[in-house]
Amino acid sequence: MKRGTMLSIITLISALPLVFQSPVRAEIANRVVALVNNELITLYELNKRMTAVTGLDPEELKRKDEDAYLQTRRRVLDDLVNEKIALEKVRELGIQVTSREVDAAIERIKQTNQLTHEDLIASLKKNGMSYEDYQGKIKSDLERAKLINLEVKSKIIITEEKIAAYYDAHIDQFSSVERVHLAAIFLKQEKTADQEEALTLFRKGELLRSRINNGEDFAEIAKRTSQGPGAQEGGDLGFFETSALDPELIKIVEGMSPGDVSAPIMRPSGVQIIKLIERQGGSVKPLEAVREAIHEILYQEEINRRYTTWINELRAQAYLKIIF
Repeated sequence: MKRGTMLSIITLISALPLVFQSPVRAEIANRVVALVNNELITLYELNKRMTAVTGLDPEELKRKDEDAYLQTRRRVLDDLVNEKIALEKVRELGIQVTSREVDAAIERIKQTNQLTHEDLIASLKKNGMSYEDYQGKIKSDLERAKLINLEVKSKIIITEEKIAAYYDAHIDQFSSVERVHLAAIFLKQEKTADQEEALTLFRKGELLRSRINNGEDFAEIAKRTSQGPGAQEGGDLGFFETSALDPELIKIVEGMSPGDVSAPIMRPSGVQIIKLIERQGGSVKPLEAVREAIHEILYQEEINRRYTTWINELRAQAYLKIIF
């Protein structure tokens, strides 16, 4: 099977809920709420699916928010209608799923959710579902996966032109944020308005930078002289996104290479000397590096579009009656 021509079954199946609600009262279980060709949708099916979607019993949802209840009921019933139509097409095309495929899919579910077989059985039992019923549910979803592959996915072609156009239009998605690892020596000015003190500190900063450039260790000098953050760690300030720095510091850092030490920087409350320890990111991934990811994005978008069109065409040809 060609790559990308079949919807990832493990993704489809691992998304299935592992919890199901207890059956509603027996007297309403067989009430029909919709006819789809020769298929019936019962109130029991509808309520069970609504509970799986919302996590609430439908009556509880209705008491809390009637508008949300009505919207959810319409949406879930619409999904069930689509499933019945798809099931009829499965039968028409003779699509089959073997017990081995069902067992393999369940094994993937257990691995994805880190469940033992006993965990799965206990979860199903707790929520009123037998293992045999669960196997039937998995089988139905595998059939629909094969149907989607046959009727929709096999006809999709993503051209290089589309991939390149998506890359150009979403270049920011493929750019990494630049981060810089900085260390600093800070010489505090006691009297902020004293220009003479500011000049003295600036000259001291120049002397310290000269010593560092002549081979003395920045971290050791920082421990002995810095009065700012991280002094005891050799002036280490950690990583920052470059864009989060103040504008003046951005200009200074942009012109530095790892290992460089800046000239003294005058601040309102003292003098700062910056060392650029490391620079990370700030690059754009080439198209070749992201081609597969873009292909998958465009492929899934096209699947969704074509499946919606396809199922709507089948609905237009189907006999559909909603009974409420």
